[in-house]
Amino acid sequence: MKTQEIARRWVDFFVSKGHTAVPSASLVSADPSLLFTVAGMVPFIPYLTAREEPPYSRATSVQKCIRTGDIEEVGKTARHGTFFQMCGNFSFGDYFKNEAIHFAWELLTSSVEDGGYGLDKERLWVTVYEDGDEKDLEARRIWEEEIGVPTERVVGTGKEDNYWNTGQPGPGGPCSEIYYDRGPAYGVEGGPAVDETRYVEIWNLVFMQYRLSAVRSKTDFDVAGELPKRNIDTGLGLERLAMILQGVENMYETDQVRPVLDKAAELAGVTYTSTEDPADPNHATDVRLRMIADHIRSSLMLISDQVTPGNEGRGYVLRRLIRRAVR
Repeated sequence: MKTQEIARRWVDFFVSKGHTAVPSASLVSADPSLLFTVAGMVPFIPYLTAREEPPYSRATSVQKCIRTGDIEEVGKTARHGTFFQMCGNFSFGDYFKNEAIHFAWELLTSSVEDGGYGLDKERLWVTVYEDGDEKDLEARRIWEEEIGVPTERVVGTGKEDNYWNTGQPGPGGPCSEIYYDRGPAYGVEGGPAVDETRYVEIWNLVFMQYRLSAVRSKTDFDVAGELPKRNIDTGLGLERLAMILQGVENMYETDQVRPVLDKAAELAGVTYTSTEDPADPNHATDVRLRMIADHIRSSLMLISDQVTPGNEGRGYVLRRLIRRAVR
């Protein structure tokens, strides 16, 4: 299934569930605290934080994003990239955990003929928030009792992985992530807590239900109470799902990225071998080609949103990407 078709099915599904389709915003974020749009929820921050009244109670989008925090991992793993597209569905005081979980499962596991993605239910694992005495028992109950995911494939994880906040006082809440098992050829058994190369996160469901009064770190914050309205913010990595549905080894080999990689190999006079084994003599060349494909694609997307190379801010990030690709 081509990436464009995956995106189309996403939007069509959520529109059929009463969501308003919202076009992707610019990579240049309107939020003064952010250089770029780093997640699908960024354009909706005013609604999620109740600073503005949303024009709709449900929304869906396929948002283009830039993140460079994991730039050193680009090319080395199957799932890290600086430019990516995040599919999201959002509720602003409308539905909450039950509907969000049921929507996700229906879209992922419904047959291709019925408009879904046709993933094998037996390959899906989920995580829920569990940290000491704090447990999201409601999410676990929905996954196990209503969806029917076996208890051994519902994994409890702490604040580092399964609690979301903006990094500053404001809304926050527990998460529930969905992982796809790529099979024993990609790593050991045991679920996402054991191996995130074999078990790839594809979708994160954030249940924004609390007001945080202080945020000292990702795992250290104060909860002041419940939000006046509970919100849903989800994000599915389009390239990650394309990697799975297209049966390729990594996100650099999907239909929207592979042409850039192949052109780089042609211009360099080398061959891309698709190896993931660091001991393979071709591995270093493959990593370099994947880095080039990612950075050139990201640079072009930034330039298309009017960013130009410079010595500071957004321009510095773009210059760094270009220089890394050239090097």
